Amino acid sequence: MPRQDTQAKPARRRYTEAFRRELVERCQQPGASVSGIALENGINANVVFRWRREHLRAVSGVEQHGAAQAVLLPVRLAAAMTSAEPASTSSCSPALTGVIEIDIGAARVRLRGSVDEANLRCVLQTLKAIA
Repeated sequence: MPRQDTQAKPARRRYTEAFRRELVERCQQPGASVSGIALENGINANVVFRWRREHLRAVSGVEQHGAAQAVLLPVRLAAAMTSAEPASTSSCSPALTGVIEIDIGAARVRLRGSVDEANLRCVLQTLKAIA
């Protein structure tokens, strides 16, 4: 059987981090075509899409652990005073009407009417555990 000369498979191309970053930044420009940028540079579009996806994951990972997290603040319920009540009254009965809205990230908690302090505390603790 005659021996065939086979060419060695070309080594995988390696790109510098600066080159990758440059292409990803170009892809993020308004109206940019990832496939077009890849074609201009002789790279498979799937590779550039992967670099872009990895970049977005790295950026979102920094935001999740950074100062962009929601912070719950302590809430103190005070009695609603009417014009008929004297200022020195220290009753802590909740108001019968009203709305409390709390926005935390994509979540919104809306409490209407009489608000039970124990239930509000439970809701806030649950949200704190989720955040």
